[in-house]
Amino acid sequence: MPAPVHELNGARLSRLLRAGIQRLLADQEHLNRINVFPVADGDTGTNMALTMSAVLASLRRGADDHAGTTLTRAADAALDGARGNSGAILAQFLLGMGDSAASHAALSTAQFATAVTTGAIYARDSLAEPREGTVLTVISDFATETARLASTGLHDFLSLFSQALSKAQLSLQRTSDQLEALRAARVVDAGAQGFVDLLEGMTEHLHHDVDAEPADVAVIAADNEIAAGETHDLSHRFCTECTISGTNIDRRKLREQLAALGSSLVLAGTTRKSKVHIHVNDPTEVFRIASLFGAVTGQKADDMQRQQRAAHDRQRRVAVLTDSVADIPENLLDELGIHVVPLRIQFGEQSYLDKAGLSPEEFLAELVRNPKHPKTSQPPAGDFRRQFEFLASHFDAVVSINVASKVSGTYNAAQSAADRVRAARKIAVLDSGNASIGQGLLAIYAAELAAKGFDATRIVSDVRKMIPLTRTYALIGSLDYAVRGGRVKPAVKSIANALGLSPVLASHPDGRIAPAGMLFGRSNRRAKLVRFIARRMIGGQPYRVGIGHADAATEAHDLLAQLRRVHPHIESAFVMPVGSTLTAHGGPGTLVVGIQPAALSL
Repeated sequence: MPAPVHELNGARLSRLLRAGIQRLLADQEHLNRINVFPVADGDTGTNMALTMSAVLASLRRGADDHAGTTLTRAADAALDGARGNSGAILAQFLLGMGDSAASHAALSTAQFATAVTTGAIYARDSLAEPREGTVLTVISDFATETARLASTGLHDFLSLFSQALSKAQLSLQRTSDQLEALRAARVVDAGAQGFVDLLEGMTEHLHHDVDAEPADVAVIAADNEIAAGETHDLSHRFCTECTISGTNIDRRKLREQLAALGSSLVLAGTTRKSKVHIHVNDPTEVFRIASLFGAVTGQKADDMQRQQRAAHDRQRRVAVLTDSVADIPENLLDELGIHVVPLRIQFGEQSYLDKAGLSPEEFLAELVRNPKHPKTSQPPAGDFRRQFEFLASHFDAVVSINVASKVSGTYNAAQSAADRVRAARKIAVLDSGNASIGQGLLAIYAAELAAKGFDATRIVSDVRKMIPLTRTYALIGSLDYAVRGGRVKPAVKSIANALGLSPVLASHPDGRIAPAGMLFGRSNRRAKLVRFIARRMIGGQPYRVGIGHADAATEAHDLLAQLRRVHPHIESAFVMPVGSTLTAHGGPGTLVVGIQPAALSL
């Protein structure tokens, strides 16, 4: 029989938290499968795991014997790493506990109960519209029971945790009757289950040996578990998050302004640092409002509609992911279930999420209007990791097809993230050696292979064969923008203009995006580009073609018509506005052509 535990100092509290977090991490896939509220997008496990992984990493960096300091460290890490609705609520719960226990070097059961009660109040206050039958209910019931037990004079943490856990487990089971979505799907609330997982891990470690290092917990397999709930059209499509740092954030006014934009608003944090989580259709407006209250970082906008379909897709075994440099028509992204990690675009002090927060048309308008030339930056590795964790819990494997590594660090960010995912063996990261339309064609090809049921090994093999055969060509609209961005020297522009030269940029087999030739003369540039490309196509070979344009739709359709006449074996084609990567250097009038031989395995 374990000896009674009458106090928790920082070291003991750290070990308990780490044991609980490991239990939660082990249950990640199951939590994703039972996630149906507020949206059945299957990512609650991933979000809670990423949030608490940040806490785990912080606690592992060194123990502190002071309980209040330990809880404050955990809360700070949770706030920085908070993802999703449940992750933000957990962060706020820990913040409340930390504020309550800040001065205590060691916690008695009564002090612990007070901290838990404060955490429950903080968590509830963080939501604009609290709902019963969620993690909030279970946290509140756990807090009420710990307070009751402590008030009876109970001084042993083993008994306190065991009895309060039983109350939390009962509260968890009741969630399935409190929300219609849970009742219909016959599941408990995923966030609430994650919180109970945390408590179960802590309780088990208390009974094992509170002064021993927690043992690793085996992952709880969910391979045969079908995602609960059903897909449906969403009122608000993007799960949007950001962090605001300031000196005196007016949280009441911030909440009021954000609440008018969407649903599921959670505002965690303090007047110095606040974490925003909200479901909206216009992420840019969230970030704009946030910027009025302080410095904005950590912008994220996940497409819940696409995530929801992925969570319930029982046909595909492999998920395909790419970055926003790839230009793919919206209808194909939806039809083929291709997931996209956005790059960041910076116009002066204003930051945007590429395509999710700023459409190609909006980017072009800002490019022309704004005297400050935009800068693009690769997605943080954490953006890829979040997607990999989510997709790996619903698919046998994930294939990520990224912009050429010789022109961006995005591929390296994706590879770094893949190496850190618990299911790293499921992730394959490929360097497309391409950008824009060509990269998009490769992602489309991979997704079509996945739709036919091929496994990851076959898809990776076929895509690698297709990479050197897929080419991208770009005719820029004006060298003025390349000069503004520092890519071309003013003297080069003057010479090119004087001689009537138009450089054609292209992807090269070695992964470079560089000039591949010159068009001479300003007249009939599209016809000259068609001839330039046609000479690089194999006669009689069927092709798939994509045409991208920057405010030049008429010219793009004309270019495609000319290319069809010169090479009549184009099996499929699309025309679309081109994204920010090439438009930033070419401006209005830029035309991009991607060509790919007819699929090897289709």
